[in-house]
Amino acid sequence: MTRREALKNTALATLACATVNPLSGIGAPAAGAGTASPFTLPPLPYPTDALEPHIDARTMEIHHGKHHAAYVANLNKALADFPQHAGKSLEALLKNLESLPEQIRTAVRNNGGGHYNHSLFWQMMKPKGGGEPQGELGRAIADRFGSFATFKETFTDTALKVFGSGWAWLVRRGDGTLAVEPSPNQDSPIMKAADTAPLLGLDVWEHAYYLKFQNRRADYIAAWFNVVDWDFVSKRFAEARR
Repeated sequence: MTRREALKNTALATLACATVNPLSGIGAPAAGAGTASPFTLPPLPYPTDALEPHIDARTMEIHHGKHHAAYVANLNKALADFPQHAGKSLEALLKNLESLPEQIRTAVRNNGGGHYNHSLFWQMMKPKGGGEPQGELGRAIADRFGSFATFKETFTDTALKVFGSGWAWLVRRGDGTLAVEPSPNQDSPIMKAADTAPLLGLDVWEHAYYLKFQNRRADYIAAWFNVVDWDFVSKRFAEARR
């Protein structure tokens, strides 16, 4: 056995024994994520057809079972030869990308970001969702944007203006203010500022909507607001304020 093979086997053994919550420190974790291996595909919290007619079942099947699964597999593959990073939470990896070896930094950024973002995304939606946030989050949005309607317009405009593939986010920044911001590709807001808490995110990659909406991103965004789980987002907001 070569030294490289021995290191790889050590890394895989360590990773297989690790129990890492990929969303540790940012509110409710994705159910099942990171339990059987360092990073695992979390199950959807509802059937694939549960968000119909707003998000179609076939898109959910492919988005979760193919795209998200590929991010998880490629993330684990990138880390397999680097046992010194085994056992680290996904959040820790993404907040400290510059500390990673250059040869895996991009892979972890893209695939770790994809895993992190999607693990949140599934939980941010639910059947019979939509409406407006209540309580502290509702008041904070009204204070920051003037009204929920204005926030929704701002968020929609941001999502529409993402060039190519990326995300639109509602975040709570380290100074306590709310903001709407885009991110390219599979970047997460925590990569840019470690003290930023992503509260709500919308995937505007074409794979998230093309089967049903083709190039009508505006229609997809409007439909998505009907399945937003504001209870989950409110819990993340409360967690971020602690």
